[in-house]
Amino acid sequence: MPWNRNGSPSDMKHLRPSELKAWLDDPARAKPFLLDVREQWEYTLCHIEGAKLMPLQSVPARMGELNPGQEIVVICHHGVRSHHAARFLEHNGFTNVINLSGGVDGWAKEADPTMPTY
Repeated sequence: MPWNRNGSPSDMKHLRPSELKAWLDDPARAKPFLLDVREQWEYTLCHIEGAKLMPLQSVPARMGELNPGQEIVVICHHGVRSHHAARFLEHNGFTNVINLSGGVDGWAKEADPTMPTY
């Protein structure tokens, strides 16, 4: 279970790929910032349109590029690296962080069957 900086359980939000797709397809909702924390080769192979690449190892040095008040959906291959990145961001004052459960693999299965998988 993730923990917040106060030592109590984190209430990190999670979205299924189908939920993110519905959000992105809804013209009435403001779009979240899509943060892809995979490696360049993975992103080149496939990614969700509009996602910004910031490999996991670079997040601590580059988090200044992110808006702490904006809704950020963190993405990886299956949801593990993105969970770690989202937890790190929460520990550093980001309050609107959401982990994409299932990652791009889940996205390919639930939201975009034309996306290549690996």
